[in-house]
Amino acid sequence: MEMESLKIAVIGGGSSYTPELIEGIINVQDILNVSEIWLVDIPEGQEKLSVIENLSKRMVEKAKCPVKIIATLDRRDAIKGAKFIVTQIRVGQLKMRRNDEYISIKNGVIGQETTGSGGFMKALRTIPVMLDICRDIKELAPDAWLLNFTNPAGIITEAVLKHSDVKVVGLCNNPINFYKKFARTYNVDMKDVSINFTGINHLIWITDLYVKGRSKIEDILKGKSDSYEAKNIPSFGWESEFLQSLRAIPCGYHKYYYQTNQVLKEQLKQYRGNETRADQVQKVEKELFEIYKNPNLNEKPEALEQRGGAYYSEAAINIIKSIHLDTKEIHTLNVRNNGAISCLPNDVSIEVNCVVESHQITPLQVKETAPQIRGLMQVVKAYEELTVEAAVTGNRGTALQALTLHPLIPSFDRAKKIFDEMLEVNEQYLPLFNC
Repeated sequence: MEMESLKIAVIGGGSSYTPELIEGIINVQDILNVSEIWLVDIPEGQEKLSVIENLSKRMVEKAKCPVKIIATLDRRDAIKGAKFIVTQIRVGQLKMRRNDEYISIKNGVIGQETTGSGGFMKALRTIPVMLDICRDIKELAPDAWLLNFTNPAGIITEAVLKHSDVKVVGLCNNPINFYKKFARTYNVDMKDVSINFTGINHLIWITDLYVKGRSKIEDILKGKSDSYEAKNIPSFGWESEFLQSLRAIPCGYHKYYYQTNQVLKEQLKQYRGNETRADQVQKVEKELFEIYKNPNLNEKPEALEQRGGAYYSEAAINIIKSIHLDTKEIHTLNVRNNGAISCLPNDVSIEVNCVVESHQITPLQVKETAPQIRGLMQVVKAYEELTVEAAVTGNRGTALQALTLHPLIPSFDRAKKIFDEMLEVNEQYLPLFNC
């Protein structure tokens, strides 16, 4: 019996990350039987899209992989008949990310694209566009799965869950990096590592860690090993006393909450030197696309690892395989809560271990959440709920309540000042707020 061929659409196909995704598809082509990969972008991204298209074609040609690469500015053409749709978009491109960071830091708060005022503004710009994409999916590929990598991934996924009927799952590279880290630490295969996660996107805690069925979390809590740190997050280490009383391993993004003053001090230094993360990423992107243009390049370059987001394609390919082959494997994903974390509302997005089947993705129940985790998680989730509501209604009051509630924003006055400045530079991306 011949295996069904797959059409995959990548919205935001001109992204510098796309070559890693192409490499991942090539590596499992014998299992997935992908026939077409459609790379979609907007007119402003056409030049980058063309570069990625050409590199992708060279990569599949080198691999003798019978996959057709099609680049287009017509999103509807790309979506029509697709089985999987990957979203990795950046509304306003890197220029607006820089504005988010600079306005935040200038006003004395952390500037970061997935949390705080930076993540808030990115969500407001992105949610209306994502819901528009979902309307196209519902019409043109109603049975497709939407795999969302667009940050802030948890908030974007929650917006789709609440305001669309599309089958969506949010993905992040944080969990897979933890698996790889601990496999290296204990010199075992990834399949020998089992991790219990609880939380929401970029705010997940490891509540237990098993290697070949034996708990190893005390190794980390007592400092016998170090926890994974993402390349784009400053590392200041964790106090042993703090870890042992937390009784969990934080992810790298917890630095913004647990070590706010140290991170802000570093960001202020970068801000004064015009060297924030946004500046660094713009530089890396420019260098990457110069490398990508090389007509002799026919594989993913090592330089891509500097961009952050390592192993994101592996996470994408693993979930595509699980859904397509109905493997019923466990993956750590952003999905509707449905009671898995009892202290959060049922309809919000959480990031936990899930059983993946071809027709559904089911979150696994987590044990009762300790107050030292529950407190921060509930506050940030409430901020996310309000942010989704603000994005779909354009209600200024709801937006201000969301930003004021966020733990990294110290007061309503500061929230209002930041929001007013951000609204001014984002006017073209926020039509609902201009009514």
